[in-house]
Amino acid sequence: MTVSAGAGPEAVAQRLRDGMAGGVLSFPLTSFRDDGTLDPDGFRAYVAQRLAASPGAVFPACGTGEFFSLDEDEYRQVVTITVEEAAGRVPVVAGIGYGWAQAVRFARIAEDAGADALLVLPHYLVAAPQDGLVAQLEQIAARTRLPLIAYQRGQVAFTAESLKRIAALPNVIGLKDGHSDLDRLQRLTLAAPEDFLFFNGAATAEIQARAYATVGVPAYSSAVHAFAPEIADAFFAALRDGDHGTVDKLLRDFYVPLVELRDRVPGYAVSLVKAAARLRGHRVGSVRAPLTDPSTADLATLRTVLTTGLDLVGAAL
Repeated sequence: MTVSAGAGPEAVAQRLRDGMAGGVLSFPLTSFRDDGTLDPDGFRAYVAQRLAASPGAVFPACGTGEFFSLDEDEYRQVVTITVEEAAGRVPVVAGIGYGWAQAVRFARIAEDAGADALLVLPHYLVAAPQDGLVAQLEQIAARTRLPLIAYQRGQVAFTAESLKRIAALPNVIGLKDGHSDLDRLQRLTLAAPEDFLFFNGAATAEIQARAYATVGVPAYSSAVHAFAPEIADAFFAALRDGDHGTVDKLLRDFYVPLVELRDRVPGYAVSLVKAAARLRGHRVGSVRAPLTDPSTADLATLRTVLTTGLDLVGAAL
């Protein structure tokens, strides 16, 4: 079953629901050349490899894909290539962001490129009251035909009442949570319509996947899928099947050391992922400023952590 261009919110939501039940959500890196320019051919090859690993859906030009560093033409190329490579096999959810006026410009590019839905990244810089957070979604929803998924992280955190308001918008179909406040999240899930989508968008979401599942949010995005789908898929299968021994071993020997390394330097949540992808031969290039590539010492640690994780699932660097 494929997602057809222009499918309504209900159809897209159902495809996402089915996809989230069968695999992790993949957030591909964006490929850059040595001079920092976009590498469309490298990105196409990389996205094809991500799709070959059967994710539940693919989310180009989001946080892991360095949306914040892309101009509009680069964004168009990234979303277009992803749509072409996905060829309707899985939903393509493109990132949009900044204030609502700029977010709408990106939304229209994504529409033209054939994306199935949009992930509304946290707005730029300023804190805002609940009425403003709701208005941001209302303004975008009124100006795009594509279904929207809100992303709460950083300065964006919805109350249960605000969640009810955005869920009432016809094309807002879900929420990605990056706060890991399970008390708040439980209140949101109870306030939402039964068919509203939720997924765990915490950094290295596998660390908290079991905890999220206890409040009714088993689906999650996986940065590890960006460089080691063998590990990401093994963890997903073990968690789904209740194989807590395997879950614990992967957490203890791979995910926790990875997170400890990630937490050393701001921005490593993206630049470590890119470095790991390069270690595996993927043509993704370096990160763009203001992010920085990992130090030589941290790259050596990353190689050890990655090799250990791959060994655990019977794969090789």
